[in-house]
Amino acid sequence: MAGNEYAFLTNWRVQGTAREVYDILSEAPDLVRWWPSVYLDVKELEHGDADGVGKRVSLYTKGWLPYTLRWDFVVTEVRKYTGFSLEAQGDFVGRGVWTFTQDGDWVDIAYDWRIRADKPLLKYLSFMLKPMFSANHRWAMAKGEESLKLELMRLHAASDTERARIAAPPKATPRSTLGFLGFLVLRGGRG
Repeated sequence: MAGNEYAFLTNWRVQGTAREVYDILSEAPDLVRWWPSVYLDVKELEHGDADGVGKRVSLYTKGWLPYTLRWDFVVTEVRKYTGFSLEAQGDFVGRGVWTFTQDGDWVDIAYDWRIRADKPLLKYLSFMLKPMFSANHRWAMAKGEESLKLELMRLHAASDTERARIAAPPKATPRSTLGFLGFLVLRGGRG
């Protein structure tokens, strides 16, 4: 695997139905509302066919590290209520596969994300900072699981009053570069 290539397998387990998870994750523009720690802006550029194949989405994202990413994805396969696949391009190039499996009152969610990072910062520093960039991805996905659980709680709330008591999703981290630059200086100073 090249230095700027990444393969991540993320597993979540949430209470709900596979259809609810599918409906939430397939509405890309809503990511900004319920997963704001990562999704800063999302625009659906093309709707795709009746099942969503061919849907094209533009994204502006970040994690806890102080860099942002601009990328698009196209939905290449839809497995109604059990998952979908996408092809990414832009700062990321690769493929993502979401799979939803019902297990009683719970849904097991797997996301297989295999990408090449083409943003210059990631491309040229992956050889040295790949563990940090990987940790940034794991942080983003943990925030996604937390946010999805909150979104499902809002969906299942019996009243507006009950819905209002549910915590807001985690917000995006500040975009300051000071912490990241400090890390680079300290790492460089260790030889």
